[in-house]
Amino acid sequence: MIELLADAGHHNIEGFTQSREETLQNQHLYDGIVIRSRYTIDKDFLDAAPNLKFIARVGAGLENIDVAYAKESGVQLFSAPEGNRNAVGEHTLGMLLSLFNKLNKADREVREGLWNREDNRGIELDGKTVGIIGYGNMGKAFAKKLRGFDVEVLCYDIKDDVDDSNATQVNWEEFTEKCDVVSLHTPWTKETDKMVNTAFIESFAKPFWFINTARGKNVVTEDLVYALRSGQVLGAGLDVLEYEKSSFESLFANKKNVAVSAAEPLPEAMRELMFMPNTILSPHIAGWTVESHEKLATVIANKIIKQFGKGEE
Repeated sequence: MIELLADAGHHNIEGFTQSREETLQNQHLYDGIVIRSRYTIDKDFLDAAPNLKFIARVGAGLENIDVAYAKESGVQLFSAPEGNRNAVGEHTLGMLLSLFNKLNKADREVREGLWNREDNRGIELDGKTVGIIGYGNMGKAFAKKLRGFDVEVLCYDIKDDVDDSNATQVNWEEFTEKCDVVSLHTPWTKETDKMVNTAFIESFAKPFWFINTARGKNVVTEDLVYALRSGQVLGAGLDVLEYEKSSFESLFANKKNVAVSAAEPLPEAMRELMFMPNTILSPHIAGWTVESHEKLATVIANKIIKQFGKGEE
């Protein structure tokens, strides 16, 4: 990204170790800021940086930016969901197949000297109905990966007419009636916060498999654990967790499973989730591949250059 922007004539200041306050101290130097998730850009930040023309996030979402106030302030916003959508689609499919074939459980048992073939008998994806909630870049990428399977793919979205040849858009009633698998691909907003709770789970006509490669705070972990215990949710693949820090960089403060604050024990629901045999967990890496690392940077650089053209040497 830095090379592309430099080649286009833009001057780059690398602030990888700058705090939010240090960035603001030098805000008069910047026409734009490129961030990931280390700190938030809220109203106070924007008010203190009146010269900003754009903010670019090297990622899919903009939840660490006050989007409404930024637009009101005339600040252009960029994100790069195109850069890691393929990675997310592949990771989602990998989690689903691992759950269906009990690969995490089987692998652990074989390493412990156990050879339990019948107890690790899997099920097949063919013939199932896969439901995708949120049919944007990530949802579409996952649906595309399912084309090689004999499955029905449904999507549910707050926007109309988002479906394509890979998925059929349906209303909530049909979605909850048919789905065997539910994959979440929504941003974290006021509307989606704690969306997956007991009421959500109980609205489905039959037990289902659940995958979340979107945002952890869209799910009430305690309610999900209860549903996994009761059998209403058959298994869960979670790349994101409710208890992550807002920077997505950490869940544990140390190796003794202590949460964000050393004084705050890991919630009981999370402890139980970690040892359930019908779950598979990963540390927010669905979009975190070697290829997506470069794609994200390239997409952001090209969007900045397209909007603002050549910089001044």
